[in-house]
Amino acid sequence: MPPSLLRIPTAKVFSPLLKPARYKGAYGGRGSGKSHFFAEMLVEDCLRNPGLRAVCIREIQKSLKDSAKRLIEAKLLAYNLGQAQGFRVLRDSIRTPGDGVIIFQGMQDHTAETIKSLEGFSRAWVEEAQTLSQRSLELLRPTIRSEDSELWFSWNPRFKNDPVDKMLRSDNPPTGALVIEANWSDNPWFPSPLEQERLDCLAYDPDKYHHIWEGGYAEITEGAYYAKALAIARAEGRIGTLAADPLMAFRAVWDIGGTGAKADATAIWIIQYIGREIRFLDHYEAQGQPLSAHLYWLRSQGYEQAVCILPHDGAQHDKIVSTSYEGALREAGFSVRVMPNQGKGAAMQRVESARRLFPQMWFDEKRCRGGLEALGWYHEKRDEIRGIGLGPEHDWASHSADAFGLAAIAWEPPVTSRKIVYSNKGIL
Repeated sequence: MPPSLLRIPTAKVFSPLLKPARYKGAYGGRGSGKSHFFAEMLVEDCLRNPGLRAVCIREIQKSLKDSAKRLIEAKLLAYNLGQAQGFRVLRDSIRTPGDGVIIFQGMQDHTAETIKSLEGFSRAWVEEAQTLSQRSLELLRPTIRSEDSELWFSWNPRFKNDPVDKMLRSDNPPTGALVIEANWSDNPWFPSPLEQERLDCLAYDPDKYHHIWEGGYAEITEGAYYAKALAIARAEGRIGTLAADPLMAFRAVWDIGGTGAKADATAIWIIQYIGREIRFLDHYEAQGQPLSAHLYWLRSQGYEQAVCILPHDGAQHDKIVSTSYEGALREAGFSVRVMPNQGKGAAMQRVESARRLFPQMWFDEKRCRGGLEALGWYHEKRDEIRGIGLGPEHDWASHSADAFGLAAIAWEPPVTSRKIVYSNKGIL
């Protein structure tokens, strides 16, 4: 069948990937149709380019059951592509028009020598690319080098430091790379059984919802304090793009760290209280830096008029410079409000206040990305033997989470005035 006669319906989200490019990537959650799209595009490329040699890759492939072979076979069946059109399904490969071939391999099985067997291939599709190691990526990229060759990557993000994310989602991706995000909501053929699975996950397993269904990093651990609240906020559209209100005051809510390589990090949330809404506009975190570095960030981002809200230890004198954060900030020209000591159980007071106010909270996803990752991770420390909670775990996420909780503690309901009307019958 000539490719001009092959009609493959394609979701709009994937249309950018139909253009030629050395690197193509699609990341996102379950049910987006990423694998179906790449399988269909590979079949079409084999029709369009007789003799094309392609390899479908996973980091670890124990058997062909783990590969894309069955999916590609299903596409051939769906589009009535068989021997008459030049396709033959063999036990471990698929022959394609013009004596081309599609093979299926695991990268972990390759060495610097054996990878040379792929030098004549012009298509490489890496499935489950989040598991691809840096070694495998470094072996693969220079090997697939024929004229007009393309490397395709489909994956559900796991960690932002995974090699495929660092390559394709960093500030400096390969020149000309085409990368899109695709989730269940982009799939016009999203099946109803998966819709029920999605809703069940949102209701009963919110810790994992954003990662499984919305393509987020696996940042939310079981027992995270804000897991369900974050999932609901995303579903309600309260995590997205926010603009500051130029008529309202900025507040910079701090968790104070220290200086030196082993010091706790300093975290700052930039927020505005607008009516009953708490809008989180920006986030900053730095470890071991002096106060001057934090002040530079505030000024460079246009927050020099922000009211700095400090925890109670902001009024205490620093052991190194013999001054308090409160005094140093006032001397630098900032207005300062120091919150009182909440006493025993202060951390959980912040958590409960934040949980209560979460339905009123809005977040700028891009500028607050690091803070949102911390909120997603912030969780309870457990005594597994006795099965009891020991309060919040003090780790990398706790600094931003503490500042976040302080923003909730500092919030005060807006005061509205009401007109009192007098009559001869009294107050109306």
